[in-house]
Amino acid sequence: MNPTVGIAVILTVLQAAHCQMIKDLSACLLGQNLRVDCRYENKTSNPLTYEFSITKDNRKHVIHSTISVSENIYRSRANVTMHKNLVCLHLQSFTTSDEGVYMCELRATNDYTGNQIRNITVIKDKLEKCAGFSLLIQNTSWLLLLLLSLPLLQAVDFVSL
Repeated sequence: MNPTVGIAVILTVLQAAHCQMIKDLSACLLGQNLRVDCRYENKTSNPLTYEFSITKDNRKHVIHSTISVSENIYRSRANVTMHKNLVCLHLQSFTTSDEGVYMCELRATNDYTGNQIRNITVIKDKLEKCAGFSLLIQNTSWLLLLLLSLPLLQAVDFVSL
């Protein structure tokens, strides 16, 4: 084997190794809705797939996923948003029947080290309200509008006014 090709193969394998790692899994209430934040560190631009599930009564129920099929009872109530290094599960009309052990599973394409999985036990009475900063992440339209208007504000010469 050509030494250059051998080095390229080794570098490709090393780049694929440890492509993403779940750093934190947290849950909070946003009104009557549950939000589960799965924060991760990503060291590749490879596409990321995810699965949020709940284990209750010793049975795994898929809530929302790009890896497998979601169960009907959650399909109309759940959605997922992805931001830089953050995958958020939003479950509408959260009740005590939705309590259990929630799991976030992440997998990067061509990551041969296996899936990253993290669990959190969610009990409605013990959940805190989501922090104010998380609301900004949820409602970014006004923030995006502000950021897009910054060049216009910089172009205006306030000194001459």
